[in-house]
Amino acid sequence: MKTLVLVLDLAGTFVFALAGATAGARRQLDIFGVLVLAFAAACAGGIARDVLIGATPPAAITDWRFLATSAVAGIIAFRWHAAIERMENPVRMFDAAGLALFAVAGTQKALAYELNPVMAALFGMLTGIGGGVARDLLLAQIPLVLRADLYAVAALAGATVVVLGDQFGAPPLPAALCGAAFCFVLRAMAIKRGWQLPKAFQQPRGGAGERKDVQKDARL
Repeated sequence: MKTLVLVLDLAGTFVFALAGATAGARRQLDIFGVLVLAFAAACAGGIARDVLIGATPPAAITDWRFLATSAVAGIIAFRWHAAIERMENPVRMFDAAGLALFAVAGTQKALAYELNPVMAALFGMLTGIGGGVARDLLLAQIPLVLRADLYAVAALAGATVVVLGDQFGAPPLPAALCGAAFCFVLRAMAIKRGWQLPKAFQQPRGGAGERKDVQKDARL
């Protein structure tokens, strides 16, 4: 289990770092900014998970392989971001892959620390979305998890598959692969087909709601 979590964490670190660094290169950050963004995107979710479950100090801080992996991904994105950009929706697909890997790794680690199944799935989701939130906040934009088509839901779905596999006694590796595949396919399909959760109703401009607001402002 420990080896499986480490492999999934490192794979997710590389993919998320690549997504974060590519987003930074797109915003024309310098090499230092790209590397910082790569590390934040790759490790924020894992650090939050480890702190909350008591696995301190977090592995992303104590294990040099996480920093090295994110740095390599950041350098690759900085040097060859033009080639990466020519791929279809590069950042979103890298992000989807990282989301799947981290959701599964976070769930596996939460189960290893004997959390109950519901909380293990939620911690898997947190691990998946944490890096994307950190990346978007550093880029001064609304986090993707709050506005995207099935982002956190996809992470929670993949984590749930892992939890169900654990509850039914399935081997960890097949459960992890199935959970990651389910999360990635769901997220990729949401990107391709535009699947979205319901959004807050917006009053049309010039409608009754807007007129009432204008009248209220006038009285004030």
